[in-house]
Amino acid sequence: MKVLLTGGTGFVGNYVAEKLLEAGHAVRALARKGSESKLRAASKCEMVNGDVTIPKSVEVAARGCDAVIHLVGIIREFPSRGVTFRRMHLESTQNVAKAAVAAGIRRFVHMSANGARHNAPTTYWSTKWAAEEHLRTLNFDLTVFRPSTIIGTGGEFVGLLKQMASLPVTPVIGNGKYKMQPVAVWNIAEFFVRALRESRSVGKVYEVGGPQVLTYNVMLRVAGELLGKKVTLAHLPAYPIELTSTIMDRFAFWPVTRTQLKMLFEDNVCDNSRILADMPTELISYREALSRAFGKQTSQNIPPQAEPTESRIIH
Repeated sequence: MKVLLTGGTGFVGNYVAEKLLEAGHAVRALARKGSESKLRAASKCEMVNGDVTIPKSVEVAARGCDAVIHLVGIIREFPSRGVTFRRMHLESTQNVAKAAVAAGIRRFVHMSANGARHNAPTTYWSTKWAAEEHLRTLNFDLTVFRPSTIIGTGGEFVGLLKQMASLPVTPVIGNGKYKMQPVAVWNIAEFFVRALRESRSVGKVYEVGGPQVLTYNVMLRVAGELLGKKVTLAHLPAYPIELTSTIMDRFAFWPVTRTQLKMLFEDNVCDNSRILADMPTELISYREALSRAFGKQTSQNIPPQAEPTESRIIH
């Protein structure tokens, strides 16, 4: 199968591209000129210069393909550069969908986000939802994935965890008891590629999380253990940071936006039962995924006491 891959130069896209090739698919990757080197498997893919915000370039890339995997998304807006949630989530999806229809493509696999829903409290989630809704109006064999926080080598969140856990004192906004269900990027890539040929996935929306629910406090402590460091947490009141972010988050140097804070304080957990019923797999634990991401040889050598009190196993 020849697959048009958008967002292939990104964190998740690199793993999906490699998994597609491993499964015997031909990959045509749409990439902005000059960014081709960000795709590790570029030499094994058909690279097409273009941009999801430029409809004509997407139309050219889609011709002759059998399926689309659409991964483009952002976590932060920069309106002065034309980088907005609406443009990158909704309008880019509309462009890719239109190109797929013109090329006669029926199979469409789409990356949304856990928390996407009608009347969502953030533009990030509401534009992800709007993109899903647009795709559902078209005659695609559609599969939508809504991942929780993704852990893997090269991920921004992993970089943040490593940085924060390495500090003499680790600042945490609020009480740190907000919950996440981190999922390994290797599992995400596997699900996307398996969905292409799994008929049960057509017409489905899958929430995807890891095998455990963890608080942010515990996630930081596990990161510290893997780095051989004792993590000392300093909990900061949320309100002053929220207030400052209303003014400062337009500047790239400010570390956290209002949108990110809202999403942080809403538990990022999900129900894996549907995806595990249709595509059974062994989910990689947070400890193992983070160990790989940190370049550790194996997490089995790490003492197992880090995920106790504030975690819950998902069966």
